[in-house]
Amino acid sequence: MNILNYPFSTPYNTAPFSKIEIEQFLPAFIKAIENTKAEIDVIINNSDIPNFKNTLEALDFSGEQLERISSIFFNLNSAETNDKIQKIAQDVSHLLSEFNNDIALNEKLFIRVKEVYNSKERLKLTEEENTLLDKKYKGFSRNGANLSKDKKLNLREIDKKLSKLKLKFGENVLAETNKFEMLIINEKDLSGLPEGAKEAAKQLAESKNKKGWLFTLDYPSYIPFMTYADNRELRKKLSFAFGNRSFNNDAFDNKNIVLKIVTLRYKRAKLLGYKSHAHFVLEERMAETPEKVLEFLNELLEKVKPAAEKEFKNLENFAKKLDDIGRLEKWDSVYYSEKLKQKLYDFDDEQLKPYFKLENVIRGVFLVANKLYDLNFEKIDTIDKYHKDVLTYKVTDKNGDFISIFYTDFFPREGKRNGAWMTSFKPQYIRNDYNERPHISIVCNFTKPTKSKPSLLTFNEVTTLFHEFGHALHGMLANTTYPSLSGTSVSWDFVELPSQVLENWCYEEAVLKLFAKHYETGEVIPIELVKKIKDSSTFHEGMQTLRQISLGLLDMSWHTLVPAHIIDVKKHELTAFKNTKLYPDIAKNCTSTSFSHIFQGGYSSGYYSYKWAEVLDADAFDYFSENGIFNKEIATKFKDNILSKGGTENPMTLYKRFRGQKPKPEALLKRAGLIK
Repeated sequence: MNILNYPFSTPYNTAPFSKIEIEQFLPAFIKAIENTKAEIDVIINNSDIPNFKNTLEALDFSGEQLERISSIFFNLNSAETNDKIQKIAQDVSHLLSEFNNDIALNEKLFIRVKEVYNSKERLKLTEEENTLLDKKYKGFSRNGANLSKDKKLNLREIDKKLSKLKLKFGENVLAETNKFEMLIINEKDLSGLPEGAKEAAKQLAESKNKKGWLFTLDYPSYIPFMTYADNRELRKKLSFAFGNRSFNNDAFDNKNIVLKIVTLRYKRAKLLGYKSHAHFVLEERMAETPEKVLEFLNELLEKVKPAAEKEFKNLENFAKKLDDIGRLEKWDSVYYSEKLKQKLYDFDDEQLKPYFKLENVIRGVFLVANKLYDLNFEKIDTIDKYHKDVLTYKVTDKNGDFISIFYTDFFPREGKRNGAWMTSFKPQYIRNDYNERPHISIVCNFTKPTKSKPSLLTFNEVTTLFHEFGHALHGMLANTTYPSLSGTSVSWDFVELPSQVLENWCYEEAVLKLFAKHYETGEVIPIELVKKIKDSSTFHEGMQTLRQISLGLLDMSWHTLVPAHIIDVKKHELTAFKNTKLYPDIAKNCTSTSFSHIFQGGYSSGYYSYKWAEVLDADAFDYFSENGIFNKEIATKFKDNILSKGGTENPMTLYKRFRGQKPKPEALLKRAGLIK
């Protein structure tokens, strides 16, 4: 099947993964770009007076074929990549950068958009139409449409370089993650590790024809070792390898790439008339300015730091008393935290894992979605997949109407980057009175089933699944007219609200009883364990919040300062971390060189949004808690004003319509146990 033959002759117009040959992508991109340019030419050459329908609406619906090819290709590049795909990605990123600039810097197109924009007071536009007009106009003006010819050429060159550097950054981190292996031969070195972690490590070694137990930097391998392994030197070895990814002065080093990216972003912002990249980015966010973000982070820091320092001191004293270590190091953190949690709350993750079989947790999150939003999930096998581990579902509402196709991809493998994310293979929009429904996917890296056990999740992994599913609901329940405003196409500091708010349901007894059942006996999770989960939910909240603040400050430091003054990546990082530092620094480690969120993903000048959205989600869940966590009226208000609306209105307007008031930060501090 030629990938250009779109719509696809597949069930629900789904991506025909098995029929696509990798070699098809580059020529397909070239042709789809040509086709989109032809669509743009039709808009430009329209002899009618520019109006909303023949200019703005036509522009937003253009490039559908290119959008589908891009979503398929770049999702594969994240979840199922290889050398061929990565090579094509470099070539394609250059083509797309040029194409996007062709659109953003197209004078004739901008003139038409501007003409409609200048007459908007006379136009009787809906709220969504008005938002689309504003966003399209700003999209042009904020991306160089008003620049002189020579500055436009300069902008093109910058964007071309940035697109390649961001891809290279991610490829280097993936290569560094994949190349490290720690093979353990002596079984004594596995002391402290749960049986499941040992079995998984043995199975991994066998899969690579090695004897012993193999550990990697993939989260399902790395996290259990750092949490439970008694051998401090091996924890140190693994921690060093994780912390110095792309900081080794080799072919995969990212230090120069980081400096090049921030320099180019700064130059781009200055070219467009902004003080910094952060000023450029935040103009279109809820936070509005870097000054407001820094004020937010520093106010939070002031409230959190005393609690974090107290937690750290208690942990260090506990570790010294337990094992007489000299000082608490980074590779001790998770290990002794787990020991202290076990002592304080008399339980650990290993007690919980038997109750969190992956299939049961999936069923649980589906039940929550059903109780809140009347959604039904039917597993289907007629949908093509890009890997055998992927599961596919048809989503319908209470009337049996089709809502979405849903993909899940849960296990690590060599061609898949670490972490967890939600993405889309097809957006939702309404055209010619037909509501095109979305194809949504969540990708995680959980422990694979072993010969003797199914995939059993830690409680942290349970919250991760709920988090990504919250994003998925934002995509699945989208109900907007225009694709560029649909689903998660919202202000970046608003996008985490649907994901983070859903995590709250994981801690509720009524929810856990729905799915937390022992994988062998079927016994529902005991009430005392539920209570311990709830009681321990604020354990080391101060230290965890301080860590998030530190990353937010690091992000802002990279994108508010003049890059010419930054010579050494590590020194700059230490300066950014100075007010949030708890552990002794490790000279050979560097966060920035593998900080994919801000140097590869879309979080540059936006990492603060995790904490920002926590204020929203704590306040929103407070509303549910006060009235019942499955309160249908409130769930409907959340669906109608948040989940379905996408970016059609100002996010604070939408939030206040749902909540009846602005969010109050007290709910977050109270939930975190930082105030009474």
